Amino acid sequence: MKLAAIDIGSNAVRCQISSVLNQNGNVIFKRIEYIRYAIRFGEDVFSNGYISEYKIQKFIKLLHAFQLLLDVHDVDHYMVCATSAMRTSENAPEILDRVHQAIGMNIQVIDGEAEADLINKVIVNFLDERNYLHIDVGGGSTEFNIYVNREKMASHSFEQGSIRHMHGVESHELWNTMRTWIEENARKHHLTRAIGTGGNINKIFDMSGKAVGKPIFRKQIEEITQGIAAMTMEQRITELLLNPDRADVILPAAEIYLSAMKWAKLESMLVPAVGLKDGMIHALYEQHHQERFVISQISR
Repeated sequence: MKLAAIDIGSNAVRCQISSVLNQNGNVIFKRIEYIRYAIRFGEDVFSNGYISEYKIQKFIKLLHAFQLLLDVHDVDHYMVCATSAMRTSENAPEILDRVHQAIGMNIQVIDGEAEADLINKVIVNFLDERNYLHIDVGGGSTEFNIYVNREKMASHSFEQGSIRHMHGVESHELWNTMRTWIEENARKHHLTRAIGTGGNINKIFDMSGKAVGKPIFRKQIEEITQGIAAMTMEQRITELLLNPDRADVILPAAEIYLSAMKWAKLESMLVPAVGLKDGMIHALYEQHHQERFVISQISR
C-alpha cells in the first residue's frame, strides 16, 4: 500500500508519499518521496487578509504536479489538508472551488484542534514515562499539547506562528495568554521535558550536531539562535545553507520555542523530525486498513 499526504501550510506546501510495510504485525511507514515548496500563503493572508491571484495560479499548478506524482507512484489513498493561512484567508472558499474545478482535488481546511490530533498520532511513538510539553510551531499557528504517561491531557492552538511573529501580527495579550496556559499546565502536570516539531526546530537540531534520538538543551538552542542572529540574511543562505524561506523565519520560530520552554521551566527538548504530514499518513492508514496492526516506526 502507498499513502500520500499534502500539507498546505502558511509557509510551505509539503507532499509526502510513504509505502506501508507490515513486519509480523508491526507497521512501518517508509518515506519514498518528499517535496517541499515555499508557497508562503501567510505573507499574503497575514498582511492583506487574502491570497493573491499570482499565488493561486502557482498553487493550482503545484497541486497538479503533485497529482501527477501520486499517479506515477500508484498511490492508493491520499489526504490534502490546509492549516492556518487557508482557514484565515478571505478568499479560501474561492480557492478550494477553483482547485476542485481545475484538477478535482478536495482540500480539507482543518482547525488547530484537528491539526494537533493528527500530529498526536505520531508524537506518542516517541514518548516515554516523562511528562512532556509538545510545541509545534508553524507559519501561522502554534499548537501546545501536554502528555502524561504517553496520554494527552490538555491541548491548545494559538494563532501565532513564525510568519505572523516575523510580520508583527500579534498582541501582548496573546503572548500573555500563551504564557498563562503553559505556566498553569506545567505546574499542574509537573512537566519535565519538551518535544518539538516543525521545520525550524528540525533545522536548529541539525545544526547542533546532536545524534538522532538525543535531546537538545535550551542553552544550545539559545547559542545557535544567537549565532544566526549575528549573521546577515545573505550569510545565513550562503554560509549556513538555509533556504531563503527558512533564513528569515527561523529566529521568530525559535523565540516561540524558547519562550514556551522558559515558561514551563524546561531545559531539554526531543526533536523527532515528524509533523502533520506524518500524522496524516497514520490517519489514512487507520481509515483504509481494516486490520489494526501496531504502528512501530517511521523510516526515512
